[in-house]
Amino acid sequence: MDAVHEDLWPYVLTLLPTDVEAQARATGALRRARGVANAVTLLRLVLAYGVSRLSLKGVVAWAAGAGVSTLSAPALYYRLRDSAPWLSAVLAAVLSRDLPPVTGPAGYRLRALDATSLSGPGATGTDWRVHALADPTTGRLIAVEVTDRFQGESFARVPLQSGDLVLADRGYAHARGILAAVRAQADVVVRINPETIRLYDAAGHRAQTAALAAQVPAVGPVEFALWLPEPPAPTASRKSWPLAHARSWTRVWVAAIRPRTGDHIVWVLTTAPADRVDTALVLELYRLRWQIELRFKRLKSLLDFGELPARTEPLARSWILARLLAAALIDQLVHVEPAFSPWGYGLRAG
Repeated sequence: MDAVHEDLWPYVLTLLPTDVEAQARATGALRRARGVANAVTLLRLVLAYGVSRLSLKGVVAWAAGAGVSTLSAPALYYRLRDSAPWLSAVLAAVLSRDLPPVTGPAGYRLRALDATSLSGPGATGTDWRVHALADPTTGRLIAVEVTDRFQGESFARVPLQSGDLVLADRGYAHARGILAAVRAQADVVVRINPETIRLYDAAGHRAQTAALAAQVPAVGPVEFALWLPEPPAPTASRKSWPLAHARSWTRVWVAAIRPRTGDHIVWVLTTAPADRVDTALVLELYRLRWQIELRFKRLKSLLDFGELPARTEPLARSWILARLLAAALIDQLVHVEPAFSPWGYGLRAG
């Protein structure tokens, strides 16, 4: 989407939350209107910086020529510095707008969870991480969180609800995150490595990978009913904790299958009851997790999402949020609703 395109902007406005002005002032993004008439104008400047390849000087030059604002480049920098909390609130509102009540297998709402790493100019590793929850049937983003590189992947990072069935890869296969989803009354389908997550049988014996692997047939899946202990509160030492200190126990099911090629086994854990989601369905649902990775690939290829203009605050976080907001607005503009409207944008009274 061209963030500065005159023809699209009136339709984009119909997709913004009605309290965008109040949110800007409440979060400190717009304390005074010097050089910027209102929050909508500020948002247009932020999107222009986030989506175009223009520098700060380029954005203010375009804005002056188009009659949008009279900010200087340093003034725009300070506006961007203060805009991240506001952009997060606007993005959350856009992502939650008019979500259709679609249900998946066994009455679940399917969700896919993953994270992608971003790096700035000259970086040799990860600078930022974007955690995203999406509808795997449409690829549409539902919730996002932007963190620095020190914040890991977890089911606890996104808002989950009762009735959600969340699909995730091995980075999310740790007890604290899985049990955070359970406490939110959601269920998970997550690939695991049995050697790195503590699972136990009904007799309290640690599940041994070799013993489980011996029971996996050459063709077809098998399921194991096991128990997942909740670890005690984390400590600075990060030492292994004794089983007697487990806070609680949660029943889980682990589906296992051998690929047609290769000598490894794919292990997929779920907290969904076996009488609601059977073994074959667990494995089929896990395949849908790839949709969120495809979503990230599209963001990086179509919106150059992986090319940060800066590595550090404040520009990096605001740029990331602006580009995510642009992607969400694109989804809203091109999304085909079940009840098709020939005009193709949101209507507001007044």
